[in-house]
Amino acid sequence: MLFHYHFWTPYVEKTENFYTSLGFRVTQRIGRYQGEFRNYNPPLSWADFREKGIQFRIIEMKKGAVNLTCGYGKRPKFDHIGFLVTEPEYQGIIGRAREMNFTIHANNRRTFIGIPFGFRIELQRNRDAVETVDSPIRLKQLKLISERDGLQSTLTRLFGEANVPVTVVKGEKTTLASATLGGLRIDNKPDPNGVWLIKYQF
Repeated sequence: MLFHYHFWTPYVEKTENFYTSLGFRVTQRIGRYQGEFRNYNPPLSWADFREKGIQFRIIEMKKGAVNLTCGYGKRPKFDHIGFLVTEPEYQGIIGRAREMNFTIHANNRRTFIGIPFGFRIELQRNRDAVETVDSPIRLKQLKLISERDGLQSTLTRLFGEANVPVTVVKGEKTTLASATLGGLRIDNKPDPNGVWLIKYQF
């Protein structure tokens, strides 16, 4: 199940405000302050730390079966997309990733697969990564721009199916162009990093 994407961005506060205005709940903030990583989780708000110049490593937001994260970067940069998978699905994907000679970095919480298209793929087996797995609020489709040919066929082979909920178009810069969300009342509009949020039409 597609559930996640991550951006590095200089617009961290704006990105958080954009998604919380759509009903997303901030579940975690971790940032570097005076050389140390610290938690700035709710109930703390930006009024409590805005003037401290914190560089946020991650801000996590959840709603339904969707998990979105961002962290500080000098410019908006798409980093990865994530899939919530069962154990059999996980083993199958990892096996195919090895056959395709992709790099694999795993820990107790998540696994990242490095693919030669300028972003990573996260595999998540912990269902607490989202509020509710069976929520109608979910990522239905992502549209990626790829500067290289072959991404669509690579995803199909990696996941072992033709119905991966990701479409790919050719472009000058690899990035996430749009996210189609089901179960949310939203107007089609871009977030601060240029990702268009599109309401799912049945």
